Amino acid sequence: MTAQILDGNRLAQKLRADFGRRAEALAARGKRPGLAVILVGEDAASQVYVRNKVNACAQAGFHSEKIAYPPDVAPQVVLARIAELNADPTIHGILVQLPLPRHFDSDAVLEAISPAKDVDGFHAENVGALMQGHPRFIPCTPYGIMKLLDEAGIDLKGKEAVVLGRSNIVGKPMAMLLMQASATVTVCHSQTRDLASHTRRADVLVAALGKARFVTAEMVRPGAVVIDVGINRLPDGKLCGDVDYAAVSEVAAAITPVPGGVGPMTITMLLANTLEAAEREATR
Repeated sequence: MTAQILDGNRLAQKLRADFGRRAEALAARGKRPGLAVILVGEDAASQVYVRNKVNACAQAGFHSEKIAYPPDVAPQVVLARIAELNADPTIHGILVQLPLPRHFDSDAVLEAISPAKDVDGFHAENVGALMQGHPRFIPCTPYGIMKLLDEAGIDLKGKEAVVLGRSNIVGKPMAMLLMQASATVTVCHSQTRDLASHTRRADVLVAALGKARFVTAEMVRPGAVVIDVGINRLPDGKLCGDVDYAAVSEVAAAITPVPGGVGPMTITMLLANTLEAAEREATR
């Protein structure tokens, strides 16, 4: 068996073309979608992520602002800037690139963002809305995964889904979305006993552990759909996911590659959330 590749690059291009048209329609009414990205410190990976987000905005016809601070900036300075952005009618989405330096209370910073502009979907109010099945914003990575599954025509009703990882960013919201799609969901983590007994039961397996090539072919049920969220850099500088792609692709029915699978969809759904926020504002 050779797995179908779930191509995030291709779907991202398709969705972004539509976003561009919708953004132009809004701009014609004087409401160009606007995203503000706050970067604190000099983490190399964070700088790359922020640059990619700003570039994606430009390509889709969005307005964007990158706001950078040195690593020793006082939290009060960042919180004051967030308050200004909350009140800025040209900004529809605000995100703070994580991780923040240790002297920050990350939860307090995320809670300072207006729920109506929390396009990452991390504010407690938006997390609660997702839990209740009425989300304002869906966290971008799980949102992108659901789009990939939908594009591939994968019906989740009654399927066994296993999520590896319980983070607030991916694992927990992913489980919520799969349940809302009528899958039966198991969430596994570092304390799960006999992990392979769970993964081999999965019709849909989502790996979000941050461990290079952790999921082997022996852990995957033949014919499963495997979603690889991990991005790990090997000693030779190459990127790989949490899944042993070469081996698992011979067992699975469908699989996401790394790079080119989930990654492009994450930024694409950030654009989606920002656009939806601008469209909501335009109807008020």
